[in-house]
Amino acid sequence: MKQHKKGLVIWILVVLALLTASILAGTHSRAESVQEAMRDAVLHGENRIAFLGGKTVSPALISAFTVTGLLLIIALLIRVFAVPRFKLQPGKLQLALEEAVGLFHNMAKSNSPHMNGFLGVYLFTAGLYVSVGTLFELLGLQVITTGGSPITLPAPLSDVNAAIGLGTMSYLVILSGGIAGNGLKGVGKTLKEFSLPISMSFRLFGALLSGLLVTELVYYYVNLSFVLPVIVGVLFTLLHAIIQTYVLTMLTALYYGEVSEKPHKE
Repeated sequence: MKQHKKGLVIWILVVLALLTASILAGTHSRAESVQEAMRDAVLHGENRIAFLGGKTVSPALISAFTVTGLLLIIALLIRVFAVPRFKLQPGKLQLALEEAVGLFHNMAKSNSPHMNGFLGVYLFTAGLYVSVGTLFELLGLQVITTGGSPITLPAPLSDVNAAIGLGTMSYLVILSGGIAGNGLKGVGKTLKEFSLPISMSFRLFGALLSGLLVTELVYYYVNLSFVLPVIVGVLFTLLHAIIQTYVLTMLTALYYGEVSEKPHKE
């Protein structure tokens, strides 16, 4: 117990010393103002990447391709090497996979009890993409921009185009549930929620953007970037990965269940 307390005291003193040094050192000069740094974090107008040596694209597009490729490779490896070895008494990997799949399957079943097969698959896929895509920026993978400066790849959904794409896809899934459950009447029930894809898209984008801007501010004004900014960045990223995965999948399941429910006969 004494050793644990001693180690904790030493760790606290080290952190306090680093924070004190950061404050005493002051902010270092930057080539760009904080307004320019924040604007580029949102619009990606300056730090562009030449995709395959051709057209310049947003760094978030490279992140989207990278996350998609990683998920496909991992899914293929699990299907080929892990799934054939599943047993009635699950191991750690099998148990983790069953818990993850069961979480989204139960969410689909509870919100749409009469029609949930495809919904469960989509919720698992979308939730996995949002969570992994949000946590992707913690890897700190760097690429070279067209201007010759290094840049860390952001989360795919930090680009508003990616957020709109995912929100629109979720809306189309909801529309397909309305058509499957009620035919043309389901189309009318879905289209009356015309603002839904906009709200879902900008909810995703706004939440991830807020964490990105806070992290950018901390990195801009604090010199010892391996202390406070890292803690802030990790906390915001983890919270956004959990919250946005839950919000997107829950909203999709709720609206899907509503538009696909057959009318009750009196």
